[in-house]
Amino acid sequence: MFKILKYSFYDLLRSRWSYVYLGFYLLLGFVLLFLNQDLSKAVITLMNVIIVLVPLIATILGVMYFYNSREFTTLLLAQPLRRSRIFLGQYLGVAGSLSLSLVLGLGLPFALYGLFRSGAIWDFSLLLLTGVFLNLIFTALAFLVALANDNRIKGFGYAVLLWLFLAVIYDGLFLLSLILLEEYPLDTFALGASLLNPIDLSRTLILLKLDISALLGYTGAVFKSFFGTSLGLVISLGVLLLWTVLPTGLMLRKARSKDF
Repeated sequence: MFKILKYSFYDLLRSRWSYVYLGFYLLLGFVLLFLNQDLSKAVITLMNVIIVLVPLIATILGVMYFYNSREFTTLLLAQPLRRSRIFLGQYLGVAGSLSLSLVLGLGLPFALYGLFRSGAIWDFSLLLLTGVFLNLIFTALAFLVALANDNRIKGFGYAVLLWLFLAVIYDGLFLLSLILLEEYPLDTFALGASLLNPIDLSRTLILLKLDISALLGYTGAVFKSFFGTSLGLVISLGVLLLWTVLPTGLMLRKARSKDF
């Protein structure tokens, strides 16, 4: 598995898209710090970019890598190797390269600016951690969608539709349900709905860590009472870990039963 992981990792590092991805984050970090001297405000701006962009890039590149390496994967399957090791190695290679580009691309500008001497280091660390989780989650979902669809066009379409649902449509349905059910107590419902979407959960964690929950009104106060505690933070990170493990497990299960 580690040899396959290493091969996939270095294969993506040699791709120009990895350098474009890394360069984008480097440029974004330097520009934000040049235009805004407040690290906390820069973290808020980065959150708005990462929460949407990281899942999209992980979804697209995950699907692209799976389909482009299909012949190589078929060759590996002809060897005396376990299917779970092959696909887990490829998955970790893709997710690892994307996470490395994210951490280095944003970490270097902030480190040069003096992040380690600032109190915003914990907010920035949580931002990077949620970004890594989103990479792992949506790369696993991309592999799962690609495994379920041999047709590349359908695979791309379903993967992008899945990202669109979690990033945009889910929020609209969530807000609509809050409006329609405004006469009922919605504390538990709002918390549960946030946990069911990794993008919403990541956004809520970062917003509350930056202590701007007052902007969210009553809902923000409810979230603050749960997510703002140490137990809430542990539960939230545990849910993100669960969001990583479940799609990965489904992907490996699908890979073991798929006829190539």
